[in-house]
Amino acid sequence: MVRPSSAARLRRRARLREVWSEFASQRSGLVGLVLLLVIVVLALLAPLLVPIERLDVTRVTAPSNAAPSGGHWLGTDPQGRDVLAVLLWGSRASLLVGFAATAVSMVLGTVVGMAAGHFRGLWQGVILRFVDFFLVVPSLMLAIVLSSVLSRGLGTIILAIGVTSWAQTARIVRAQTLTIESRPYIERSIALGAGDVHVLGRHVLPSVMPLVLANTTLAVGSAIIAESTLSFLGLGDPTTFSWGSMLKSALDTGAATAGYWWYVLPPGLAIVVVVLCFTLVGRALESVLNPTLRSR
Repeated sequence: MVRPSSAARLRRRARLREVWSEFASQRSGLVGLVLLLVIVVLALLAPLLVPIERLDVTRVTAPSNAAPSGGHWLGTDPQGRDVLAVLLWGSRASLLVGFAATAVSMVLGTVVGMAAGHFRGLWQGVILRFVDFFLVVPSLMLAIVLSSVLSRGLGTIILAIGVTSWAQTARIVRAQTLTIESRPYIERSIALGAGDVHVLGRHVLPSVMPLVLANTTLAVGSAIIAESTLSFLGLGDPTTFSWGSMLKSALDTGAATAGYWWYVLPPGLAIVVVVLCFTLVGRALESVLNPTLRSR
């Protein structure tokens, strides 16, 4: 006799295999996922591939602004550091901010969105006005203000992006919560004495998580762009390499106007490729998790 817990695990595994099979059929999403895995692995292996000591300006012996060659595949920057090495180390900060800020944004958006869809009366009005405020005010402007007021660092950038970019997720989760709570089994659960925590945790949250997961992959790309923008504006951590700080350094040293394209294009293309990969994965997940899109 199969235990209920074992049967539930078997159903979850079968569902995961089905989701993976459907995702693998989306070629664009699969290509984006493979490229993302390669980029993440390179970022994790950066300390082994390029020791941080090689980026110390006091130990650099290469000429500054050297064109790409066999010894330096992407040339050198104005300080004589290898651009490819700086690019690898910059991917660590950019990806970290992207994932961490998105996690903060998704948690806030999911909690506030479920609360806005579940509660009624005064609480609902207060929560909705709170969400509307963050929807109306540009999130980048709020992030700039927070980054200017707080001390500089990756933690500040993560907090600034995460706290200011959750409202869109909250609106999506609220709409999904209203749809779920209109179903008969929710009414039966409440009639049997289920409280707010039970309804939200056992019924609403599992139902909104696929939508939140698909939205997360799209939000990571936006967070990476926001981090690059803040770093380009000089609000990032000056002691940490990132793709945005590389573009800021290229602007300050006149690399773009001097024709040193090898210091301008790599970080810009890296941002474009990573954001495109996350977009492809997010769109593929949307079509897998949404039967309407999948049928189309």
